[in-house]
This record gives sequence, C-alpha cells and structure tokens, in this order.
Amino acid sequence: MASTPNTAATLLAQLRAIHELTNTEIQIAETRIAQARTDAVRRELTENADNARARAVAIEAAIRNLGGLPDVVGPLVGRAAAAVKAVTDQAQPFDEALLGDLALEHQLLDRARYLKALAAATKRTEIENLAFRLITAHSATVDWLTIVLAEDALGGPAALRRTPMQAAAGTAVRWINTPVSWSTRGLDRAIDTARAARPRLEALLGRGAHAGDVAVKTLTASRDAALETAEEITRREGATAVAEAIHSARTTAGVFEPGELPIGDYDDLTVPQAVAAVKDLTDPADIRAAVAYEEAHKNRHGVVSAAQTRLAAIAQEVAGIN
Repeated sequence: MASTPNTAATLLAQLRAIHELTNTEIQIAETRIAQARTDAVRRELTENADNARARAVAIEAAIRNLGGLPDVVGPLVGRAAAAVKAVTDQAQPFDEALLGDLALEHQLLDRARYLKALAAATKRTEIENLAFRLITAHSATVDWLTIVLAEDALGGPAALRRTPMQAAAGTAVRWINTPVSWSTRGLDRAIDTARAARPRLEALLGRGAHAGDVAVKTLTASRDAALETAEEITRREGATAVAEAIHSARTTAGVFEPGELPIGDYDDLTVPQAVAAVKDLTDPADIRAAVAYEEAHKNRHGVVSAAQTRLAAIAQEVAGIN
C-alpha cells in the first residue's frame, strides 16, 4: 500500500520532530551525568546518551528512506535547548527540573506511539519497527525518572544529586510552605538562647535554605553543634515543624552522632557488613541517615550504591511501577 503525499509528509514531520527532541535528550543526559550519585548511575546515564545517539542515527536513516533530508540544525537546536534547560534548572527546585525531563520523555513516547500508528496504517514495517524501539526506550526512561522523583519525594538518596543551587531552591520552597504554629515571643526566646550559645546560629537559621548543602562542606564542629542546639531549642519551644526541618537538614548533611544511626556499631562495620545492614532497612529516613553519615565520613561507594538501590526498590513500589 503506497503512502499518500499527506501521509508521507506527516511521517517525515514526526520523524523530524522526534529527531530534534532526541538531540535535546542526548544533551540533557550528558548534563545529568555530573549529577549522578554513584558510578553505576553515571555509567547508566552515559549508556543512555550513547543509546540516544544510536536512535538519532536510525531516525536520520528513516528520514532519508522516505526521501527527506535530516535537519542538520537539529543537533545544534538540541544542544542549545539543553544548555538553556541546564541553566534554568539551577534556579528550580530539583523536582521541577526532573519533571521537565519527564515531560520531554513523555512527548517523545507519545510521538513514537503516533509514529507507530502512522507506519502501521501505511504498512511501512521498517518505520514501525523503529517506532517500537523508540517506545521501548522512552517507556523505560519514563519509569526511571518516575522512580527518581519518588526517591526524592521519600527524602533520598536519589540516583541524581541536587546541585547546590537546586538544594537551596528546593529547601527554600519547603521552608516557606512549612506551617509554623509557634508564637513570636517563643521564636525570639529560642533565637536569643541559641544566639548566646552559638554566635553563628542566627546566620545559619536565617539561611535555612542553604543548611542542607552548606553543612556538609563548610560547617565547622562548633556550627554542627549549633545546628543540634537549634533543633533542641526549637523542639523545646514547641516549634515542631521548624525542629523537624532542622533535623532533616542535619540528617541530609550527616551532622549527627553514630548512636543516632539506625544501624548499630556502624563505624565498626566492613563494606559487606554495611551493605547487608543497609539492605535490611525499610524506612527511607533510615536509609537517608545512613547515606548522609556514610558520605560525610567514610564515603564507601559500595555502601552508597547499595543504599540508593534499596531506596529505588522502595520508590518503585511507592510509584506503582512493576
């Protein structure tokens, strides 16, 4: 069955659109490599970028077979779009950046399904096979991104790390939206007490959006103690929501004592022992605490990878992905 001119033109239009979006996908995958938490995730993202390049080549071949010419500007547009997205991502909370990636993958998936229907209607088996290949690839990426988002929703550790700016943006959004039900007098009293105990605490509390990321890299031992003091004071003053926010910042930064970990005698465990213990954890908060402490102290990649894999399994179940 021969294609009508309109059908051929529609096939070409869809292939060109998918080709352009695929070039954007390649560049975004490459920008995400720097955010990989573990070497395994880094290898996976690198492989994804390579596979996307192979798909771009196959799409170009399909365009030529239909008598069209691949858009030579497409790769440039893809790089430009990804560069703009990378810059924009830095000013967004991490979840919004990932949702943007997910929207791109959904568009590619939907167009691939439409392409498959067009190819089936015109009995173009080679394009139908290509469309099936695209559907398989983008379905897998949609699931992966959904799991990463679920990991982030559970508190992490997610397969991808936030950049410092994304960490600040995300924390700021949560901080603003956190209901605080304590009196102004209680707040003043808590801050005055903490200020007397730790001169730098006022600046730390005023920059709560930066606490999670900054604590790991720049807080001295005295400021770590100040963060612990802040949590104790705010909890005593009845500001449970603020205390939990500070506790979350401490957990994210690994600023706590080994005795607070959900795994006993953690510092004495070998890598295989720590991996086995992490795999038995069922509470995302416990996994997050173990990873934060591990990254802040020993930073053994095998343990971090095992924890991330464990959380991914929990996130997959939460997200309802089989």
